[in-house]
Amino acid sequence: MKTFDYQRATSAAQAASVAADAATKFIAGGTNLLDLMKLQVETPSRLVDITRLPLKTIEADGEGLRIGALVTNSDLAADERIRRDYAVLARALLSGASGQLRNKATTGGNLLQRTRCGYFYETSARCNKREPGSGCDGRGGFNRILAILGTSEHCIATHPSDMAVAMRALDAEVLTIKADGTERRIPIADLHRLPGDAPHIETNLEPGELITAIRLPKPLEGRHLYRKVRDRASYAFALFSVAAVVRMDAGRMADVRLAFGGIGTVPWRSKSVEEVLIGEEPGEVVFARAADLLLSDAQGYGNNDFKIDLVRRTLPAVLADAAQGGV
Repeated sequence: MKTFDYQRATSAAQAASVAADAATKFIAGGTNLLDLMKLQVETPSRLVDITRLPLKTIEADGEGLRIGALVTNSDLAADERIRRDYAVLARALLSGASGQLRNKATTGGNLLQRTRCGYFYETSARCNKREPGSGCDGRGGFNRILAILGTSEHCIATHPSDMAVAMRALDAEVLTIKADGTERRIPIADLHRLPGDAPHIETNLEPGELITAIRLPKPLEGRHLYRKVRDRASYAFALFSVAAVVRMDAGRMADVRLAFGGIGTVPWRSKSVEEVLIGEEPGEVVFARAADLLLSDAQGYGNNDFKIDLVRRTLPAVLADAAQGGV
C-alpha cells in the first residue's frame, strides 16, 4: 500500500473543501475503498475521515425520510419505518454483502462503490475505468458477471449496488455539499453516469462534493419485492436483480415501479417498461412484452449472453408474484 496523509473532518463543509483534488478520497466504512487501496487500484494521496460527522440519523422529512449518509446498511435495513414503508429497500439491503460488511458499510458509500469487474481489480489487465485509454479486456474476456445494458466500446462493467437499485425504484434524492459550501439535491436517476467514452467518470458529483444524506419521498403503496439471482445464496453480487413495487386496483396493475441490477452499467430503470404494464391485467403475454422491451437494446458479450434468457424468465416471475401477493 502506498503512503497517504490522513485528516479527520470536523464538519461536512470542511470535508468537502479539503477534498477538491482528485487525489483525495473520503473514507467512512471503507468496505470497498480499503480493498482497492491494498491492490493499488486506488492510490489516494490523502484520506479525509468523515466517520465522526453528525450524519448518522434517519429522520422524518415531510412525507418522506431523510437518511444520513453515515447510517450503516444494517441500521437502515432494521429501521421500523424502512421495513414498514420502504420494504423493497430493506430487502435489497439484506440481500447485499454479509452481516459483518453491512455493519460497516454506509448509505452514502454504498451508492458510490465501484464495480467488481475482475479486469478492474487486476492491475495487469486493460481497463478504461482504472486507466483511461488503455482498453477493455472485459469485452472479449471472461465477462459472465458484466453488463448487457448501457455498455459502450470502452466499458461493460456492472454497477454492483443492491441498495442503489431499490433507491432508483423509489425515486430517491441525493443531498450533497460541494467544495465551495453550496448544497444541492440530485435525483438518483442523475447520480450515476453511463460509461460512454469516459468510464472512469462514474458519477455527476463534482470534485470534493460530499453526499450528506439521501431523501426518500413518501411511501409507495403496493407490494414491495426485491428478487436477486446470484451464484450462491449469500455474499454474492447479482447476476440479475429486480426491485419491484406494484399496486393493484380492480385486478389491473395501477402503478408499477421497476429497477434492475446485475445487467446495467448503472442502476437501471426503464419508464417505458413500467408504462407497458400500467393499466394491464397480469398475465404471461404482458409480462413477456415488458421483458422484451427491457431487453430491446441488450447486448451480450459471450459469457454473459445467458443474462438475456435469465431476464426473460425472472422478470415475469417477479411481476406475477408482485401482482398476486408474493413475498
